[in-house]
Amino acid sequence: MGSLLAAVRENEDAARYLARPGDFEPGRGDHVEEVHLASGAALEGFAGDGGGGTYFFCGTGGEERPVLYADSEGGAALVAIGLPELLRLLLVAPWWRDADQDDAGAEYLDDMPDLPARRDRAAAALGLDLPTEAEALARLREVATTAGEEYVLVLTSENEPYETFPMFRSAR
Repeated sequence: MGSLLAAVRENEDAARYLARPGDFEPGRGDHVEEVHLASGAALEGFAGDGGGGTYFFCGTGGEERPVLYADSEGGAALVAIGLPELLRLLLVAPWWRDADQDDAGAEYLDDMPDLPARRDRAAAALGLDLPTEAEALARLREVATTAGEEYVLVLTSENEPYETFPMFRSAR
C-alpha cells in the first residue's frame, strides 16, 4: 500500500477538501518555534494549517504513528492515532477545533452546502470509510484525554509545556 499522504497530494478532490474546509496542508511541517516532546521521542512535522499550526507524527515508524497538533498560540493535543484516523476526523468534522461550540458544523454547512458531497468524493478517493461526526469527535476526545497524556509538547527555548486545548481540559 502506498503512502496516504502521497494519495492526498495526488488526488485533487481530496487535496481540495482537506485544504478547505479541513485547513490541512501536507508538506507544511515547519512549526513557528522549536519544540520537542517531553518524553524525548521523535517528532516529525508533516502538515500545517493556515493559522500557523502544525501536525506532527510522534515516535518512529510510518503513517500509523500518533498525530499531535500544535497551534501557533501555545496549545497542543494528540488528535489521532495514525494518519487514517486524522483524515477521517478532518473529513467528517473539519471544525474539530471549534467542536465545543454546538453550532460549529452547522455554520460550515451553511457556508458550503456541497460539503457532504465533496467529503464523500474525497473519502472515496482515499479509500477511507467514514465514521459519523459524533463518533469522530468522541474518538478525538478519547485520544486527547487518555493517550495524549503521554505526548506533552515542550517549547524548547523556554523548556515550558504547551497548554492543553480548553475543550480537552474539562474531560480529564
